[in-house]
Amino acid sequence: GAEIGELARIGNFVEVKAATVETGAKVNHLAYIGDARVGAGANVGAGTITCNYDGVAKHRTDIGAGAFIGSNSALVAPVKIGDGAVSGVLRGAAQWPRGSRGSRFAGEAVGRRRQNLV
Repeated sequence: GAEIGELARIGNFVEVKAATVETGAKVNHLAYIGDARVGAGANVGAGTITCNYDGVAKHRTDIGAGAFIGSNSALVAPVKIGDGAVSGVLRGAAQWPRGSRGSRFAGEAVGRRRQNLV
C-alpha cells in the first residue's frame, strides 16, 4: 500500500509502492517510488527511481522534507537524503543568487554506505 498526504501531487506514469508521500510533496511524472518516504514539500524530478532491491533484500529510501531530487536520478537504497538537500545536475546553478537552492548544491553531499555523493 501507499500513503499519499494532503496536497501531495502524483503525476502521470508514476508508480508508488509501499511508500509514503507526505503533505505537499510532488512526484510529477515518469517516476518509481518504492519502499520509500518522500518528506513534506519535497520535489522528485521526472524519471527518478528508487532502486530498492540489491539482489538479496529490499531496502528503504528516505527523502527529507523540502528536498529537491533532480530529473533522472537513481536513488540506490539504503539511502537517506536530508531535509532541504539538493541532488542531481542543476543546469545554470552557478548563476543562481547566493542563498538560493542552487548555491547550496556543492556543499550538500548525500551520505550512504557505498557512495558519498548522489
